[in-house]
Amino acid sequence: MSVKLVTTYNDTLYKDYAFRFFQTYNWKFELKHYNEDRNMYNIIPDCKKFVERNKHRNGQSSYKEKNTTFIKDGVRFCYKVYAYTHEILQASNGVDGIIGIDVDSVFYKSIDEDWIYENIHRDDCMITYLGRPNYSETGFLYFNMKHPEIKNYAREMKRMYDEDLIYNLPEYHDSYIWDHVRKQFESKGVKNYNIGDGKGGHIQARSILGSIYDHTKGPRKLKGRSPEARAWKY
Repeated sequence: MSVKLVTTYNDTLYKDYAFRFFQTYNWKFELKHYNEDRNMYNIIPDCKKFVERNKHRNGQSSYKEKNTTFIKDGVRFCYKVYAYTHEILQASNGVDGIIGIDVDSVFYKSIDEDWIYENIHRDDCMITYLGRPNYSETGFLYFNMKHPEIKNYAREMKRMYDEDLIYNLPEYHDSYIWDHVRKQFESKGVKNYNIGDGKGGHIQARSILGSIYDHTKGPRKLKGRSPEARAWKY
């Protein structure tokens, strides 16, 4: 089994917290990272077009703040959508799975393809995700590259941004959009694998991933550690 991991960041985020991601990364997969300030626009010009068209829109929340303005911030969260869909659409037949993971992650236990196949991958499922009541936790997403619909899913996700269709929905952040398109595919019979417990809060810390790495989401990222996480306690 061949697995690839993808993340995005910019220079400011690297200085604030993303440096921990690269210092601790110890999973046995190829790592592809996109720098939003340097190479991403050249590799994915449609991302630049989307940002330029929509940078005037409301929703400028900061990861240092506790508020809900992020739900209207389509631009802030567009980068990982474009990065993940780009990797899915250009992946070779030799790639079995792609992991999309947020750069505010800190790694503890090393895992390999066997662990992914046993705990995350399901042959009959297109995506593995962390389901919550309102919208999924998309700090971790797994895409089954052998599923017949995965590239169609990526194309539809990208189209939501290329045609500004996300602004027709109640919320514009990526978690809502991933869910919206996933549910469209589920309505056609596509299966997906939910590894969440369906509750709110720090769902990743409570999942099987919680003993592997720490997603230092929100204000936690400045400290580099989540009080709810189990990984660092080991």
